[in-house]
Amino acid sequence: MALRMWASSTANALKLSSSTSKSHLLPAFSISRCFSSVLEGLKYANSHEWVKHDGSVATIGITDHAQDHLGEVVFVELPEEKSSVSKEKNFGAVESVKATSEILSPISGEVIEVNTKLTDSPGLINSSPYEDGWMIKVKPSNPAELETLMGPKEYTKFCEEEDAAH
Repeated sequence: MALRMWASSTANALKLSSSTSKSHLLPAFSISRCFSSVLEGLKYANSHEWVKHDGSVATIGITDHAQDHLGEVVFVELPEEKSSVSKEKNFGAVESVKATSEILSPISGEVIEVNTKLTDSPGLINSSPYEDGWMIKVKPSNPAELETLMGPKEYTKFCEEEDAAH
């Protein structure tokens, strides 16, 4: 019994999961390195935003690594639909119990949808950064910008190096 409780608490601490997910973003089994999840199929910016490109739409949010460092998110400021975002320029802010941080767009384009759930439930960024905690959907104006972003392996290495430097 004690071993099972230890294994369960260790799995929770390491964010190990073997449950199947209905989400198209999460793999059926994921292992978190450095206590943060990095998902296959996404692109990552060095400012800790992620992009999921699907046809003519790119969904953007902040990474699990970013939300973990921010702590409990209490407020989110996002742009209006039909506004423009530019690569590496501020499009909003996340306020946590620790700090307020600007959110930089990893790509340029027109905002076609904003996650209005975050207004009433900003904690979705903490509990579900890659699913319910997405921030905006963009119609990319320069799809080639996606190729300048990191893949999962590169982003994991980037985070490990960044954490080691601090």
